[in-house]
Amino acid sequence: MGRSEANLSDITHWIGGGRVGGAAGRTSEVFNPATGEVTGLVRLGDASTVDAAVQAAKTAFPAWAETPALRRARVMFRFKELLEKNHDALARLITREHGKVFDDAKGEVVRGLEVVEFATGIPHLLKGEYSEQISTGIDQFSLRQPLGVCAGITPFNFPCMVPMWMFPIAIACGNSFVLKPSERDPSPSLLIAELLKQAGLPDGVFNVVQGDKAAVDAILAHPDIAAVSFVGSTPIAEYIHNEGGRRGKRVQALGGAKNHMVVMPDADLDQAVDALIGSAYGSAGERCMAISVAVAVGRIADELVERLAPRVRQLKIGDGLDEASEMGPLVTAAHWTKVKGYVDHGELEGARLLVDGRGLKVPGRESGFFLGGCLFDHVQPGMRIYDEEIFGPVLSVVRVPDFAAAVDLVNRHEYGNGVALFTADGNTAREFVRRIRVGMVGVNVPIPVPMAFYSFGGWKRSLFGDTHAYGAEGVRFYTRYKAVMQRWPGSIAKGAEFVMPTAK
Repeated sequence: MGRSEANLSDITHWIGGGRVGGAAGRTSEVFNPATGEVTGLVRLGDASTVDAAVQAAKTAFPAWAETPALRRARVMFRFKELLEKNHDALARLITREHGKVFDDAKGEVVRGLEVVEFATGIPHLLKGEYSEQISTGIDQFSLRQPLGVCAGITPFNFPCMVPMWMFPIAIACGNSFVLKPSERDPSPSLLIAELLKQAGLPDGVFNVVQGDKAAVDAILAHPDIAAVSFVGSTPIAEYIHNEGGRRGKRVQALGGAKNHMVVMPDADLDQAVDALIGSAYGSAGERCMAISVAVAVGRIADELVERLAPRVRQLKIGDGLDEASEMGPLVTAAHWTKVKGYVDHGELEGARLLVDGRGLKVPGRESGFFLGGCLFDHVQPGMRIYDEEIFGPVLSVVRVPDFAAAVDLVNRHEYGNGVALFTADGNTAREFVRRIRVGMVGVNVPIPVPMAFYSFGGWKRSLFGDTHAYGAEGVRFYTRYKAVMQRWPGSIAKGAEFVMPTAK
């Protein structure tokens, strides 16, 4: 069900400090996932749009890079204040275009804001090192300097938080930035751009190019973009890493996940069940840190499943703006079809479907993209629902005999993004943390997303590139390290020196 084109919002680019529509060209429909209605048309940029944004960023870069770090930090302070004032407005945009419940959208804004708070400390974070008299009359010091024009390519599931993993640190470090948000929920990017302008960010330092693969490929090909950050699926992360690296760019590409939660026999079962319900079905499972596999160890399996099933059936599913809703719709009809297909395939492969959410209809929202919570038991490696990232409200229970088997199961999976362990035993937790080959680990914490002053990223095929996102890793990614040795005429011995400098 759609609306007349005259009533649809026109979602444009943001280049050089303002909204840019450009000539009529390709557009893509933006939906309210709860109603199934088309609410807007987003402009899809091409190579010329990307070039316009890059030229604006390139023009703004020299003056911004020369701006003292303290003044750049003050812009971030003002931006933080504006984000707090516009918190609910930004969250509503997220819910209307993504579908997640309003409280979850507000939480997303907070987690993004925390990275902005981290970026306000950039004068301290950019400090180099200094060593006096490393040799007679010679001192050594180091600098971190900005790269130039950086770009971010971000996914639909966190249209506010994930961009804020990137641009606040990049901009605070003295770079200019081009953001390519998801075309599925693009409106938050424009509110963010307006708030940055209100905060005093010079025109051209932050730009938004709406688009699809054509815009992504133009970003990868553009010679004036120095670095690309990406969050999305593993196949696209690998593509961006390879294509960007081939063209000499720095690339930080975060890919997919299949996050396990290991439940030991000594775990507090009430806490474990609560954790699984929230982490598997929150945001309809459309999170790269969602728990999609419960690993039931030994005798705990039967009771865990018995407690999970009724809780899944009792999920309150509805419009994300309804305060009673615990879970909203999937983002698009196409994604609903994809997730449903995984559930169909899981049955065909022999997994036991305990809770089937495929027939759900929400009263008053019959055209929305709703899928009820699904729960599988007796899932095995080799099944598609175990091996592949589903990105929907589908939880698989895998039964293993002991702790060693649980660790081996997790370590053998191709993804290594996040993992959780629920136990009451400290030594078990310590051994798990040491032995597990996953980038982010929670002990009795189901979604261990690091705080902004740490860094986010997985292992194995969940990360392509050498650095994780935000935190100190983000500062390193968005700056070049420079080592300097200096001495002055009064300390220079006469005559040519034909050897490497040494301490003498």
